[in-house]
Amino acid sequence: MDQKRPAPRQPVVSEAETPAGGWLRSIRFSGFSLVMMVVLILAVVVLAPSLRTYAEQRQQISQLSAAVADQKAEVDQLTSQRERWNDRTYVTTQARERLSYVLPGDISFLVINDLPVVAPLEADASPVSTNIQSTTTDWLGSLFASTMTAGLAPQAAAPAPPATDAPQPVAP
Repeated sequence: MDQKRPAPRQPVVSEAETPAGGWLRSIRFSGFSLVMMVVLILAVVVLAPSLRTYAEQRQQISQLSAAVADQKAEVDQLTSQRERWNDRTYVTTQARERLSYVLPGDISFLVINDLPVVAPLEADASPVSTNIQSTTTDWLGSLFASTMTAGLAPQAAAPAPPATDAPQPVAP
């Protein structure tokens, strides 16, 4: 019995077809795969807003935690400062430094000129002349001319009164 076996079927590939196109055509959709895709899309639609809300709330929690930590640090600093002010020695020291208070019987010294000493002039600077010098400028005439110029100058416009938001009284 000489039965011819049918030749295996070769897929027909057109010259314009790409390997990706052949792969996409080989996918078959069954009822199960269609249901699974619908379930997957439904899960994304249901969970996406919840995940976004979760991320926003986590961000708010981290911001509020940082604010609480800053406020706790400030409270600790203020508590420490309050404890210092409860110490009598600290209060006395601050009164002496800030207000120049002294206790009865103490002697206080107040330095009037506590500026640093200016360095002496350098050696290459010319020495100060010991001769008496006179100026040829008539300072009295200059003073009189300046006074007259200022007095005879035209007056500037009077400044406008400041604008107020209050209502002005009305004359009857």
